[in-house]
Amino acid sequence: MSNRIDTTFQKLAETNTPAFVAYVAAGDPNLEKSLEIIRGLADAGADVIELGVPFSDPLADGVVNQLAAERALSSGTTFLKVLQLIRNFRETHETPIVLFTYLNPIYTYGFEKFHTDAAAAGADGVLLLDLPPDEVKHNKELAAREGLKHITLIAPTSPEERIEALAKQSEGFIYALSRSGVTGAQAAPSAAIGDTVARIKKYTDTPVCIGFGISTPEQAAMVGSVCDGVVVGSCIVNHVAENADCGDVAAKVAAFTTPLIQAAKGL
Repeated sequence: MSNRIDTTFQKLAETNTPAFVAYVAAGDPNLEKSLEIIRGLADAGADVIELGVPFSDPLADGVVNQLAAERALSSGTTFLKVLQLIRNFRETHETPIVLFTYLNPIYTYGFEKFHTDAAAAGADGVLLLDLPPDEVKHNKELAAREGLKHITLIAPTSPEERIEALAKQSEGFIYALSRSGVTGAQAAPSAAIGDTVARIKKYTDTPVCIGFGISTPEQAAMVGSVCDGVVVGSCIVNHVAENADCGDVAAKVAAFTTPLIQAAKGL
């Protein structure tokens, strides 16, 4: 069955253009504005939307994304409402959506049911931040993949054998971290990104996207020149926070993100 992620990367590869992956938290600052924001990002040229599922203990996230999750939860966002958010987005857009989440809320909802319901709503992939791939081998209930691509996360500190194993089981795209640590724009991407991408590509044809620490057009351009996609999150989320009370927050976020998208694509 065709998946929007695969189709998007195939089309971009035809013109040797890197993807731009934009992260925002679902329901931040509220569900109505969140829908406007992701529609605006798609219209601005984002190729993939990474939608954070609000969770009370987002341990892999820096303070910007933690506060976004807190705002979303405070506004009443639940996973069922995230599914409705995706359905509403699908009424107007076909941009791929990857759910960025942790195992706890999925396991509570029901692992298999999560995959079935998310795919039915219009999601295309899932990035599970705290599910070690080794655990899947020992827990059959964690093996369900119905309708969703499981995005692989690879850290720059991963040893060669780990990179090989993760790359060979990858699907959709690989999210390679530009540096160690939590999400956030507090540190620039490592200058060794090209080497990281080359190490991964020895073992797979799956597109490799780089994220963590990318917050300026210059950084986006540098990263986009050596990989298949650029992931930008915290600086976009921070712009949501700064304009949360504005009636035109979606337009402001799109205007802020457009130069990053253009730089990543070499435009």
